Amino acid sequence: MTRWHPHVTVATVVERAGYYLLVAERDKASGNVVFNQPAGHLEQGESLQQAALRETLEETGWDITLRGILGCALYTAPSNGITYYRTTFVAEAIQENARAVRDPDIIAVHWLDYEAIIANSGKLRSPLVLVAVEQHRSGLCYPLNMISSMVNYQP
Repeated sequence: MTRWHPHVTVATVVERAGYYLLVAERDKASGNVVFNQPAGHLEQGESLQQAALRETLEETGWDITLRGILGCALYTAPSNGITYYRTTFVAEAIQENARAVRDPDIIAVHWLDYEAIIANSGKLRSPLVLVAVEQHRSGLCYPLNMISSMVNYQP
């Protein structure tokens, strides 16, 4: 019997002067180029916050500071049937990191305004991308201390 488990992922919504940091990447299932927030899987031994910082740097080359949490979502991708448990963070762009090595799966990094995201809504990796942008635009933001990390906890 196969045991079901969700894939734990993180994403960051990084907004600057009305523009959102997105990546263009090739969807492995369809082969199409899609837009996504910087996002990826949690790795063993890291906190959700550490994963968000790492994924954003790896995918965009930007150093960021996490400011809050937009929320958590379960999403089952129709392309592969996998259920993802995603925690989405709000972050501030600090600076481009000249030493960063971008993930080879990333085709391009874009700063897009809301209208451009809407215009490309058919090319978003999942509906979670637009939901997160709209949550951010509505002012939704929970404190970071809402998440407890017991990754390296020693009593």
